Parts: sequence; C-alpha cells; structure tokens
Amino acid sequence: MKISLQHNGRRMTDGSEAEASYGISDKQRSFSAPLLAPNSARFTFHVSRFTPQTGIALVIVMISIFVLTILAAGFAFSMKVETKLAQHANNETELQWLGRSGVEYARWVLVLQGTCPMEPYDALNQPWATGTPSGLCATNGGLAEVQSEVHLGHGYFTWKMTDLERKWNINTANESILQQALLLTGVDPSEMTPIINSILDWIDTDDNPRIQGTESEYYKTLEPPYEAKNGPIDDLAELLLIRGITPELYWGLSSTNHAPGAFQQRSGGFGFGQPQALAYDVGLADLFTPIASGKLNINTASAAVLQLIPGVDSRIAEAIVAGRNGEDDGSGLFGPYRNVNGRGGVNERVPVIAQIGPIVNLLNQLCDVRSRTFEVEVTAHVGGSERTYYATLVRNNLKDIQVLNFHWKW
Repeated sequence: MKISLQHNGRRMTDGSEAEASYGISDKQRSFSAPLLAPNSARFTFHVSRFTPQTGIALVIVMISIFVLTILAAGFAFSMKVETKLAQHANNETELQWLGRSGVEYARWVLVLQGTCPMEPYDALNQPWATGTPSGLCATNGGLAEVQSEVHLGHGYFTWKMTDLERKWNINTANESILQQALLLTGVDPSEMTPIINSILDWIDTDDNPRIQGTESEYYKTLEPPYEAKNGPIDDLAELLLIRGITPELYWGLSSTNHAPGAFQQRSGGFGFGQPQALAYDVGLADLFTPIASGKLNINTASAAVLQLIPGVDSRIAEAIVAGRNGEDDGSGLFGPYRNVNGRGGVNERVPVIAQIGPIVNLLNQLCDVRSRTFEVEVTAHVGGSERTYYATLVRNNLKDIQVLNFHWKW
C-alpha cells in the first residue's frame, strides 16, 4: 500500500474547521471529512493492489532459505563426522599401544598370581578376576597395586580377564558330554541325536555323515552355500552354522539380545521341527569354549558347566559351588579348593561326593584347581577415541605367559 500526504498550506484564522481530502488509489477515489485541527490540510493515501507474482516470489524465497538451511546442517554434520574420523586416525597408534600395554599388564598380574605360594589355585576372588587387590598375596608386593583402570601417556585403559577353563572345550567333547549339554538346555530327546552327530560331523576330518548327521552335501544346498568345517572349531559362533542349532539354543535366555545372521535365517531344520524359541534357560555359549586345556577349573566353573561331568547332578554341582565360597584362611578348609582330591579338596568339603566313589575319580580326571587359558578384554581411551582389544593368553608354566592372539573391535 502506498500512502502520500499533502498539506495545502492554508492557515485558518477564524477558528473554522479544516477540511481533509483522502484519496485512495483506485483511480484516486477520495472522500472528505472534517478535522478538528486549526490548520487546513490535505492527506492523500495511495493503496497498491497485491498481485499473485508477489506471493510466488515470497514462497520461492522461503523454499530457498529452507533448502540452504538443510544444506548447511548437512555440511556441518559431515564436517563433524570427518573431524571425528580424523581424530580416531590420529589416535590410532596410541590406542593400539595402550591395548598392547593392557595385555602386558594382564600377563604381569598372572605371573604374580601364579607365583603366590599361599594360593596354589586360580579362583574368582583373586586380583586377576576382580581387577582389585584381594586375597592372601595382595597385602604387599605387586598384587597390592593392581588396579582395573591404568593411566598411561595421553590416555588410559581398563581391563577384564576371564579364564576359559570355566567352560568345556567343545573340540574335546564326546557324545556323552554333548548329550548332557543338550539335556541341560532342554532340547527334546528326539532331536538330540541329529544335533550331536551334526556337531561331530562338523569337527571330524572326513566328509562321511554319521547317522542323522550332516556334512557338506546339505550345507551346499543352502543360500548362501558353504561347506562343513571338518576341523576344530576356532570360534564358538561356528555352532550357529551347524544344522539344528538355533540362536535360542546357542544363546539361551540372552538370545533376544542377538540378531540372527544371514546363515541362521536361511538354515533349515531336520524336518521334524525346530526347538521352540526362548525355551532354554542355558545356552551352548554358557557351557562351551573353543580354546581350553581340556580340564575344568573347579574353582571357576558354574554349576551348569559342572553338570556336564557324568554323574554330577544339580544338587552335587550346587554343593561344589557352595563349598568354594568364603575367604581362604590358609587352612584349606575354607575358600577356593586347593586340590580336587585330598586335603582341602572337593571330597573333603562336599560330603555328598565322598559317598559316591566314581564321581571322585571322574572329578580328579576331568577337573583341576588351576586355569591355563585366559581371555583379556582391554578398552583403550585416548581423547574422545575408544577401542576394545581382545587377547588370548596361554600359561605354559607359572612364569611363562604367552599371547596366543590379539585383535580389536570398535
């Protein structure tokens, strides 16, 4: 709207009212109205029409501003990502050395623990398992200085260590052990033989299927096709490739936390049905490991794993676990077991075992109070970068700890 104002310059001297004329553009249509001011004035208003072209221009400007805002936000996000990647790349070397330092730190802890004369065993209440000073040998010396968070250079690392002898080595499990494992998980007895023989077919070196077992001939029909391993299992997750083993059977109650992979989604059953989902209190991942010395550590194995030993039921397994609780006072009568059979051993502390002769012999044959293999998880932090490293340590003797493998994950 265009407004113009004109004043005629005439001054009223006799006190009469002035007259104003308003002109509104539609060809100067005007009207008059009396004014109370003493001056005579003339005001002219010109109102321009609003055209469609003006509205289109406004919409175009708004769209342009919106698009530029989106582009600017995308550019800012891209620059943030690039900056973060550059930061990770800049910290990569230091992260790796922090990870390796964490592994060496774990080796140092194991040597100190192994050479402690007052604790001739490996147990869950010791510094290697807790990450804090504890036990009879942690009152002075190196074990008294153990800490789970270690600051070094421009960053720090945290570490966690677990022994692998707390589980059964899947590569040494025979038909009896596998059957007991499936009983613990709750697999229907009619499905046990195909699963057991399929596992054994996966591990053996030949391509001849056992009764109701599975070899490469079946796996090649899947999409994508693959062959049976015909060798030792290196990663326990290989079990998910074996016919009949579902994520529920593998993970147990935690199966809902793990999304099935492409191979599991396409894997077929045995024709007479698959195990029902979420029907297992214990999973195969809770019972087995691909790397271990072959003997269970009776001080670290869970009650479920102890039940893999023939003749050990839930009552005996719980009694064994309860017997190792408490603090070691040096007498061997309390705390972790010092022997499997003998003074301070299982047969002395768990009366129900002493009443069953064959179980004592089996425990002595299949169990130990020491662990030989350990998995270390080291999380390195530098600036805003973080990376998790994993290593497998093998104890050749109490002072010789070797690194079997070392790798990382984000």
